Amino acid sequence: MSTHPLIVHINKHVHLTEAQVATVLSHFQLQTFAKKEHLIQEGNICKNLFFVSKGCLRLYFMNEKGQEQTIQFALETWWMTDLMAFEKSGESGFSIQALEKVEVMAITNESLEKLLCEVPQLERYFRKVYQRAYSASLLRVKYLYTMSKDIFYEHFASLYPEFVQRIPQKVLASFLGFSPEYLSELRKKKTVEKK
Repeated sequence: MSTHPLIVHINKHVHLTEAQVATVLSHFQLQTFAKKEHLIQEGNICKNLFFVSKGCLRLYFMNEKGQEQTIQFALETWWMTDLMAFEKSGESGFSIQALEKVEVMAITNESLEKLLCEVPQLERYFRKVYQRAYSASLLRVKYLYTMSKDIFYEHFASLYPEFVQRIPQKVLASFLGFSPEYLSELRKKKTVEKK
């Protein structure tokens, strides 16, 4: 059985035969991106769904003040795209950028539809993936509305310590709904409290 990160992740949810593994991999294209390089730019046609094999991505948009608003991250074994634009092969309302050197497996919507017909149990796999992603999105919105900034940061840092270490402060602040200055002060305060 393949040790490719994509296949390992799929096999955590559904079982694939050797023939199905070959079929799955044949529909994906390996792509690499340098740190800060864009996989998709807001306003361009969204052609691919990305599985992160190595590195970290962010999905963001420009708000009315011309500021970047990060709304999602993807580390290894996570998926990312502008889902609505991907399904319609339409213009993306978001940009996707590599925060580190990134290796992804990319699949087009047309290829994904063929693959789902050829390997039907992938429908179950993607249902599970999207259920988890949707649940995480709902929790983030709830936390933004119900937690103080200090508690929200502590909660996020305890759940995702790898994010706090790997993501630039400006980008993390954008995701949390803070200014970079506020996040810097909060981190200093937490460091002092630990001493």
